[in-house]
Amino acid sequence: MAGLGAFLDVERQRAWMNGRARLADAVARLDEPEQRLRYLARYEKLLGRPQAPAVFDILRRYGSDCIPIPRRTERYWWSVSCLPSTPGKALVRVNASWMELFALHPDGDGVRAKFLVHLSDFTTDRSPDRQSVDQGLLARLAGRAEDVGWFFPRGPDMFGIKVRGLRSIRRFLAAPHARRAIRAFNLAHMNRGRNAYQASHCYGLADHMLAGAADS
Repeated sequence: MAGLGAFLDVERQRAWMNGRARLADAVARLDEPEQRLRYLARYEKLLGRPQAPAVFDILRRYGSDCIPIPRRTERYWWSVSCLPSTPGKALVRVNASWMELFALHPDGDGVRAKFLVHLSDFTTDRSPDRQSVDQGLLARLAGRAEDVGWFFPRGPDMFGIKVRGLRSIRRFLAAPHARRAIRAFNLAHMNRGRNAYQASHCYGLADHMLAGAADS
């Protein structure tokens, strides 16, 4: 099987998505010293940025709450890149298959998060209608309306959510509705097959993502 079916049947995936099951992950990770060394200089550069503590805090939460069996699927089903050279000046970016899942950008000395999700999880009628974005829901999830924005990536049922500030990002990640929507999107793309961004995986960042990832 190309996707997560090699590890998890559909029922367990769905139960995890809905917060009804914990998934037993691998105890140990497959570390690759050459790959770790490849991005060490970028990781050390990020360490010198004022946003580094917030980045690592958020990555721990995202790795623990939003990626299924993250140790077992590291690099080959999801990856995290450090200071990627692609447009946007992201600090970090998480990918699966051919899709960006999540990114953190600088916002002054703070951070701004970008989440990719299904639009139908954030409309008033649960349809992929761009005119039906539930603005009230987004404001409640982030805590403050001024800390949340959105955009429409290419593709059907695609939605991008921008949340600024560590406090609002933490609140968004902790909200059951947001967490379920993020999990649903991540499962959909991890099930498409092997990750196309394996070569840009930064083990230094992954250390932080997996630090809080007990059985999820």
